[in-house]
Formats: sequence, C-alpha cells, structure tokens
Amino acid sequence: MDGIFRVSVERCIACGKCELACAFSHSRNGQPGAARIRVLRRGPERGIPLTCLQCHDAACVAACPMTALVRDPATGVVRLLEARCVRCGLCVTACPFGNMVPEPDAPPAKCDLCGGTPRCVSFCPTAALEYLPADAALQGLHTNRARDLSPA
Repeated sequence: MDGIFRVSVERCIACGKCELACAFSHSRNGQPGAARIRVLRRGPERGIPLTCLQCHDAACVAACPMTALVRDPATGVVRLLEARCVRCGLCVTACPFGNMVPEPDAPPAKCDLCGGTPRCVSFCPTAALEYLPADAALQGLHTNRARDLSPA
C-alpha cells in the first residue's frame, strides 16, 4: 500500500472538520455525501477519528456477491465499483469496524483515500490525522515502540 493513516488520538479535539471535508469532497448532485470518516466523541474536545483500515483480508470484499469491491493493485486501496453494486448492504454488515456507510439512494460510502490525498488530513487543525508513506509510518511506529520498551 502506498500510504497509511496515522491517527494521534491525543491530538483530536472532536471538531468534526475531517467529517465535513470528507462529506463535501464526496458530494452528489450538489449535496454533501456521507462522510467516510467519523469521530467517536469521548467528551468535550476529545475524540477518536475512525476510518477504513483497508484491511488485507477485507470482510466487505469477501461479502460482496457482485465483486463491486476490489483492491486496486497499484495503490492497495479497496475501491467500490458503483456500476457493479446492487446495494444489497452485505458489505455494510460484514465490516467489523462499521466503516462501510449506507447512503440513501446510492451505493454504500467507503473511504477511497481521495485518490491518495485524503481531504480529512488536510483539514485537521491539530494534525491528529496524517497520511504517510507506508514505510515512513511503520518506521515511526517501530521507533516509538522501541522507545516505549527501553528500560527507564
């Protein structure tokens, strides 16, 4: 996969700007679409941004009887091919994280990483969301994990 979301929960102020940016960047017929990211609000100015994990063995892909969900071999993103979708909702119920969002009169909404430049990231005022090259995100994870495990 080209990039990975890195979420710094301690920075999230639950402002919802990521949700608005997502909804407006996926508008239909002049109306905001369903946000593909949501913030689980945990009190005043505390939240946890939740978005599609682009699972390796994605349950939504396995559940789709029309093969409307496919992994893009170039980017690794699981994409929804709207022309194939019959709106049965099996992908929505299959996602264990609730990241397939049902939309009225449209196929379910799923994070497509905005073609590699997620709008939610650019609108986050506290940098709680980052979209990093996979190797850089993993390197930071390993560095932080090693620091956390080192003797005090």
